[in-house]
Amino acid sequence: SEKEEQLLLQKEVVGRNSWTTLFDKVFGNLKFGDEQKTEEEVLTELYHENRDKRKKAAKEMTKGLKSQSHVLTHIFNALAADKMVTDRLRNHTSWVSSMNLDNQLKDRTVDTLVEAVTSRYDIVHRYYRVKQKLLGFSELRDYDRYAPLPSLPGQKIDWSSCKATVLSSFSAFSVDLAEIAEKFFNQSWIHAPISHGKRGGAFAHPCVPEIHPYVLVNYTGSLRDISTVAHELGHGVHQVLAAEQGYYNSDTPLPLAETASVFAELLVFNAQLDLLSDKDEKRAFICQKLESIFATVFRQTAMNRFEQRMHNSRRDDGELSSEKFNSHWMETQQEMFGDSVTLTEDYGGWWSYIPHFLSTPGYVYSYAFGELLVLALYGLYQKEGQSFVKKYIDLLSAGGSSTPYELLKPFGIDLDSPAFWQTGLKVIEDMLERVE
Repeated sequence: SEKEEQLLLQKEVVGRNSWTTLFDKVFGNLKFGDEQKTEEEVLTELYHENRDKRKKAAKEMTKGLKSQSHVLTHIFNALAADKMVTDRLRNHTSWVSSMNLDNQLKDRTVDTLVEAVTSRYDIVHRYYRVKQKLLGFSELRDYDRYAPLPSLPGQKIDWSSCKATVLSSFSAFSVDLAEIAEKFFNQSWIHAPISHGKRGGAFAHPCVPEIHPYVLVNYTGSLRDISTVAHELGHGVHQVLAAEQGYYNSDTPLPLAETASVFAELLVFNAQLDLLSDKDEKRAFICQKLESIFATVFRQTAMNRFEQRMHNSRRDDGELSSEKFNSHWMETQQEMFGDSVTLTEDYGGWWSYIPHFLSTPGYVYSYAFGELLVLALYGLYQKEGQSFVKKYIDLLSAGGSSTPYELLKPFGIDLDSPAFWQTGLKVIEDMLERVE
């Protein structure tokens, strides 16, 4: 009822918002190790080429999380209970139904997606066995997951070559898309150099429909940076095309928001491979791409499985102990890794630093949805060729004018079909077979 909604809105300030603010403050002030590293600094060291440094970083992360486990466990319990009450008042049938409603998706669709991904955890197992051999380890541990492969290409690509690579890849798909992307370069809608006072990362910033978007990147010349430029230009092109829908309908529904950006990455990926002549460098670069895909498809789905157990357990059994949270985390992570990665006991508390579980419950599956959708669309493009291109441009131009189901109808996509999601998973498996 309207009265209940007003009550829920008013209590947000001292309810969910207050607890998530406390979480942010805990991590804003938390320091790790003797060197007093920030959370970002210690997590970055998990990508270090030296195994001892990765192991040390993991130990420091665990020690820091343990020092706040009593507070973090209470925050997670409080917000899980808050969601339970809110869901009951709004008559949601499950813990994730409210997020599905926001995403304009049926519960059945999301269940089908999750079941499809978990049924192919064998892809993860196979990949990490390959990585173990490439690194020459007798076993792979949790702190080795992000270890760089020794043959990863390190050459620098200048900005003009990056521009040429991206635009030629876009043009091979669609001259119209390439012409829009070229405007970002020629009309200074994109800022690439690293400079003092400029924020890190990369993003595409839309304006009102009458004004073109802007893109920010911090270009250092790596192959990964080319992929980032393609990703953000994909967003930019999408925003330009969707602007014709006007202010209220130009914003794309969340499950489709990454469509153009990830598709652009895939268009550029093969062109990037062509820049490499060394066989080992090519294999390492494909592995880097696979790990990026795993982070959005398999890891986010495993985190969704943790959320499922956390919320259901909170509703069925009451308040959860730190040990119970740890158990849910380790079980759902081990299901993903199988016996390909040894999870140390220290890894058990690593659920407690992930903000999405608190600020946007249920959100994480959206990453897997978007990535697999794009991989499936790319598979259709490889089959259909030019007949696919117009439908794809129409999809981008539609913005948020309809539901994901309606927007994807021209492609013959059935989001409730397990076979559809397996199409995207097959593209991942095909990439894996290139390095096995």
